[in-house]
Amino acid sequence: MSEREVIESSSEPVTHDRIVADLRHLGVSRGDTLIVHSSLSSIGYVIGGAQTVVSSLLESIGPSGTLTMPGHSGALSEPSYWKNPPVPQAWWEIERATMPAFDPNLTPLREMGVIPETFQRLPGVKRSSHPRTSLLAFGPLADFITAGHSLADGLGEQSPLARLYERDARVLLLGVPHANNTSLHLAEYRADWPSKTRTTQGSPVFVNGRREWVTYEELETSADDFDLVGAELEANQLQTSGPVGRATTRLMSQRAVVDFAADWISRNRK
Repeated sequence: MSEREVIESSSEPVTHDRIVADLRHLGVSRGDTLIVHSSLSSIGYVIGGAQTVVSSLLESIGPSGTLTMPGHSGALSEPSYWKNPPVPQAWWEIERATMPAFDPNLTPLREMGVIPETFQRLPGVKRSSHPRTSLLAFGPLADFITAGHSLADGLGEQSPLARLYERDARVLLLGVPHANNTSLHLAEYRADWPSKTRTTQGSPVFVNGRREWVTYEELETSADDFDLVGAELEANQLQTSGPVGRATTRLMSQRAVVDFAADWISRNRK
């Protein structure tokens, strides 16, 4: 949605104080550890845009809280898998040989939205080391959450998602559906279904100070049934819903969501 369309569809602007009040009413509390997935346009016309949303989230959890967002950079991946858009096969080896290595300070996010892109620039934000599925974090638990992110199984047990699970973080879906809920990928790692398979991925990273193309194993994940999981979470009252600005927003325990989804996927995914 363009900025003009957002303005024309909004009856009034959304302010910092309005977002904080809506988050408080939804149940966000000081000291929370949050993993946030978001859509700026869904909130309506926000005075100050993404910067206002980031500052509102930080005020809502206070200095004792920790704010996290996915910092994925999917372009740093095996080019033969690319579909949206694909590149010619003749380019694949050139991509592998020359793609810049992952740099937590320089590598741009891909298709994450303007709110995480703005959050990434906040002084003091930590970024985990995975070239494709890094996590951004700010607050007292940032180092704990982002440390030790394994290259293999980047959304599994040695990932920031599992560290968030240990701390019983809360998931905030700010104007986006469960298809955007990255924590459900951790549930996939813990689930079992007949066609569960692994795949070989590749990325450019620094090894002893030198750029190298490395390959690693990971689960072949899919978000195709995540909205079905979300409907079941709502039916089982495992999430709280309400507006933040104009955005339909959902708040839930990440631990409860992962446990429920792992069981649901094991029983329902074919």
